[in-house]
Amino acid sequence: MWERTLQDLIRGLRANKNDEVKFISQANEEIRREIKSKDMELKAGAVMKLTYLDMLGYDMSWASFYVIEVMSSSKIHLKTVGYLAAVQSFNEDTDVLMLTTNLLKKDLSSSPADASVTLNGVSHIVTTDLARDLSPELIAMLNHSRPHIRKRAILTLYKVCEKYPDALRQSMSRIQERLDDPDPGVVSATINVVCELARRNSQDYLPLAPQLFHLLTTSSNNWMLIKIVKVFGSLSPHEPRLVKKLQPPITDLISTTSAISLLYECVHTCIIGNMLQGPSGLSLARSCVSKLAAFLQDADQNLKYIALLAMVKIVPTHPELVAEHQDTILASVDDDDISIRMRALDLVTALVTRDNLQSIVQQVLSHLVQPDSSSMPSAVQSLSQHIVPSVPSKPPSAPSQSSAYRLVLSQRIMTMCSSSTYDNITDFEWYLSVLVDLAYVSNVDVGAQIRDQLVDVAGRVRAARAYSVKLMVKILSDTTLLLNAGQPGSCSEVLWAAAWICGEYCDELLAPEELLPYLLHPGVASLDPEIIAVYIQAASKIFGYWATEAAQQWTHDLLEKVKSAVETMIEQMEEFVSSPHIEVQERAANILQLFTFVKHDIASHRAGAENGYTDTASFAFDPVAEPTYPKSLYLIHPLFSSYELGPVAPTAQESVPIPDGLDLDAWIVPSMQEPLDNDDDEVAGRKVKKSKKGKEKEPSNRTKAKGGKKKRKEDSPPTELIPDEPDETAEERAERERLKAERLERMRDDPYYITDDRSQKPAVDDVDSIPVVRLDELPPAPLKEEPRLFALRASASRSGPHRFVVEKEGEMPEGVVSTSPRQESAPVSRQQTPSLFERILTPPPTLPSFHQYEVPEEDHTRASTPEPIKVTRVKKKGPSSAKKKRAVNPDS
Repeated sequence: MWERTLQDLIRGLRANKNDEVKFISQANEEIRREIKSKDMELKAGAVMKLTYLDMLGYDMSWASFYVIEVMSSSKIHLKTVGYLAAVQSFNEDTDVLMLTTNLLKKDLSSSPADASVTLNGVSHIVTTDLARDLSPELIAMLNHSRPHIRKRAILTLYKVCEKYPDALRQSMSRIQERLDDPDPGVVSATINVVCELARRNSQDYLPLAPQLFHLLTTSSNNWMLIKIVKVFGSLSPHEPRLVKKLQPPITDLISTTSAISLLYECVHTCIIGNMLQGPSGLSLARSCVSKLAAFLQDADQNLKYIALLAMVKIVPTHPELVAEHQDTILASVDDDDISIRMRALDLVTALVTRDNLQSIVQQVLSHLVQPDSSSMPSAVQSLSQHIVPSVPSKPPSAPSQSSAYRLVLSQRIMTMCSSSTYDNITDFEWYLSVLVDLAYVSNVDVGAQIRDQLVDVAGRVRAARAYSVKLMVKILSDTTLLLNAGQPGSCSEVLWAAAWICGEYCDELLAPEELLPYLLHPGVASLDPEIIAVYIQAASKIFGYWATEAAQQWTHDLLEKVKSAVETMIEQMEEFVSSPHIEVQERAANILQLFTFVKHDIASHRAGAENGYTDTASFAFDPVAEPTYPKSLYLIHPLFSSYELGPVAPTAQESVPIPDGLDLDAWIVPSMQEPLDNDDDEVAGRKVKKSKKGKEKEPSNRTKAKGGKKKRKEDSPPTELIPDEPDETAEERAERERLKAERLERMRDDPYYITDDRSQKPAVDDVDSIPVVRLDELPPAPLKEEPRLFALRASASRSGPHRFVVEKEGEMPEGVVSTSPRQESAPVSRQQTPSLFERILTPPPTLPSFHQYEVPEEDHTRASTPEPIKVTRVKKKGPSSAKKKRAVNPDS
């Protein structure tokens, strides 16, 4: 009967492309009939067709037993078909594999043709059980008389050792013998196996080093040399003596070989094998770098890629050699291949030093500029006259860039500049302008990183604060950046940094009052709540500083300006008070109350003489002359200028000792759902009173249940509902009411209690007992060397380079000494800032515009400090009341 062959099946598939599923279902029916035939030729043909269909994705696992039947055929051409089908379809979960053990052992010991086919099949279908059972036969075949059998056996042994590691220990001596095999194919196969095995546990293969070294110096097979060099790259870190031994032959191979693959493996082995260390490795390192630089100029993209990868590994040991080819490396950043650009960025980042930082950053930054951008942002244009241009006028035509690549570029620029706490930066004004450029041209979400860098530089580098404030004023005055805030890639977080820096270092502002309208712009309400909160705080700081400056050189013309500024602040704060964000709402409410007070004070201010004094005739009535400016101008600035913020040391929080008695694991507010323990000393939430003799009073009849037992705590009424005790005196009742009022007052501000707002404090019956406290006037303003209210401070032209001092250590808690080794050698870059307590204890300087008044003679008996008020409490008369009264007031 005529049957369909494999060729017929392939032709039928091509002829039935429109109805392939139907054709294959018909073919499967034919194959199922053929594979059950007793004719081995017909069965092998059916298995061949199933193997082809399995390659197309159709399952043939149902025919596994028939495949084994074909594998057991005595005819080599049929056996080959069976092993081919097994390789294609068998896996570790195939159940019939356990039936093949004896078959495989028989075929391995059969004719060379059968053994060759079997070795190839075993290497693909081997499992843990088969590897354990077949390893003796495979180890014995390493000494086979046929070279091609020995070669197949050593390669199959590698697959067996992966499944059954004990076979490696049993076959190590045979593997070592095969390194001296007379057949080059067997030696090459053995080197391949050793190379793969040495990647996992290279130390076990150090005894093979003499034979491998002999092959390295005598063999001319480039592929085998590549494997030998790889093996030595794994062995060298475990045996330092190999490094000195391998340097001459490796150097000779690098300088003489024309094979690119062998050359790269030699260079890679020198890097990972620590062969470039020391004076003897300098010449070898120079040869490696020169060869890799030649790869960078090759047209083959693969060579460029591997050269960049290798150079990144050479930079840590020999950066000066790689830096000689900086121009070639930077040219790779412009490559069309994104993978090459990324590897070039890795290399450029590793090449950065103090000398080449600016040129590298400018080159990388130029790739962020879109070619179609006609002009630069206003902030950069206005500052480009006196800083190093960070963006070239004609940016090169760069390939299309994805957002991910632009993000990497922006992050690499900041990483290069901020590494080791800005060790490579010599001009921080340049770096600040680079950060501003990034905010405008990056078009990716790096605003948070730029914000942190701006604030960190302004806090650490005092010499750059004036310039940073100038840049931040430009950012705050750019309405385009404000309107685009919130859009993807707008970097609106830079506005946070700009407002914070201008507010914190407002003494560097040339005209503080001119910045307030930008901080109070109506468009600020559309910003992120965190940015709005900083805007509110910055506006308050700047107003406080400006008001203090205005008070020192007060004129009548300033009154209207101050009133207008206060009205603007109040109007804007009233809008922010209704904000749904709690942080914005809280800050706006606090500042609104302050400015409301300032507004009333300015409205009630009466203008005096411009010379700083009131009418001299009033001196007879008032010993202290009122200043001509409103005193409330000094109200806001001290709130924010008590302590200057600076960088904090990384270990500052760890160095703060935990106070005695503080349990950080304890709950701040105990859970109200926990059951209250029965306590004999407390009934119904009220402590049991003690008598004067120290004995506890018996609980009243209200707290007892039937049978003389106490009621449960939850059944007892709260303290507030318990009526007065029948034996309670008037003094004890008043004391209890006072304690109750104090407790309710504390609970009023406690967020964990809900109290009745209608409850009022207890009225004070004795008005005369309220002590009279004299409120001191506001302290006079400190002296200023040069008033500069309206005069714009001109930026000082630099006669020489600035000496920027970076405060790397940061501040530590008081009484804690930093253990950093650099602290002793660090130069003193600023004066010691007095603490808040020193400022409080130090009397403020006296304004020269006020007269000094002397105390009249008739008041010389009055003490400069009023005597403390002595409070006595009337106690119930008793045998011990007199003693207690004398203890409270000894003078009585």
